[in-house]
Amino acid sequence: MARIEDQVQNLLESIIVELGYELYDVIYAKEGKDYYLRIFIDQEDGIGIEDCEKVNEAINDILDEKDLIPDSYFLEVSSPGLERLLRKEKHFLKNLGKEVTIKLYRPVNKKREFAGILKSFENNKIALEVEKEILEFELKDTVSVNTVFNFEGGI
Repeated sequence: MARIEDQVQNLLESIIVELGYELYDVIYAKEGKDYYLRIFIDQEDGIGIEDCEKVNEAINDILDEKDLIPDSYFLEVSSPGLERLLRKEKHFLKNLGKEVTIKLYRPVNKKREFAGILKSFENNKIALEVEKEILEFELKDTVSVNTVFNFEGGI
C-alpha cells in the first residue's frame, strides 16, 4: 500500500495544478499527540496567504470525502519557504549549482552538518562541493537537506 503522503499527492496534484500552482511536497507527520498533513505549494511569483486559502478551500472537502487518513489531523497549506527542504529528486535537480546545508544522522569527519554547492544528485546520492572538495552523502543518511537563502542575492 502506498504511503499516505503518496496517496495524498496523487489525489491532489492535478487539482492544485488546475488552480495554477505546483504541488511542491506533502508531509504527514505526528508531532506530540497531534498529526499534521502539510501541503506545500509553489508558483513562480511566490505564495501568499490568499493562495494558501484558495488551495485549502479546494482540497479540504476532497480529503474528507476520500478519507485516506485514519487519524484526525490538522491540515496546513503553505509555501515551501525561502530555505526549502529538499526531499525528492525533482527538488535536488532544480537546485543543482545552488548552496545547500546537509544535516546528518551520524558524523562524517567529526561533523554532522555541511554547507556547500549541490553538484549532483543520482541514485539517491548527493554530491556537495565543500571548500573545493567533493563530498558524497547517501540521502538515507541525511536528517535534512535545505537550500540556503542569501539575503543579498536571493536563493
